[in-house]
Amino acid sequence: MDIRGGFPPDRDGRTPVAAPDRPSVPSRPRLRPYEGTWRFTVPVHESSVPRARHAVRDLLRRTGAPVTGGLMDGLLLVLSELVTNAVRHAALLSTEIGVEISLGAGRVGLGIEDGHPYRPAALAAAPGREHTGGRGLLLVKAVVVEAGGSCESERTASGGKVVRAALPLAALPQPSPPPSAQPPPVPPAR
Repeated sequence: MDIRGGFPPDRDGRTPVAAPDRPSVPSRPRLRPYEGTWRFTVPVHESSVPRARHAVRDLLRRTGAPVTGGLMDGLLLVLSELVTNAVRHAALLSTEIGVEISLGAGRVGLGIEDGHPYRPAALAAAPGREHTGGRGLLLVKAVVVEAGGSCESERTASGGKVVRAALPLAALPQPSPPPSAQPPPVPPAR
């Protein structure tokens, strides 16, 4: 299973860096060692939810991505809800679920692909409306919107769907200037 398509642009219209394994597309050079796109699949089984969550958490830690605290919690919650939905609703038409994590252009993107054609309406619904079911997706939407991100679903060429979420990365701390570049301390007045 191969997740295709890009992540939605951020509020300023910027899109994440093209994945290294995608067709040759002009892109800016990698600026940070954690930038890139990683893909893996998990079987359509309940045990895949924590498996995917741990794999993504460990990947983000290994790459040194600035995804910590509330951003990490929100991203893992979104991942868990989307994989859970794929396990529950796509099992008849899918044997595996594709997971994609993309880091770059100040955003962390997540894509979950399955073989079921149904595109969840809850992602487009208003949070205040009454719904029967789909509350997990309303939670996904709320977490993504609160973080300043975006969420969407689209059909795949194979007839299934991919649900994407993109969240802004935490602001990176500015490095301190080297000691030689700092002005000398001012002596106290006498």
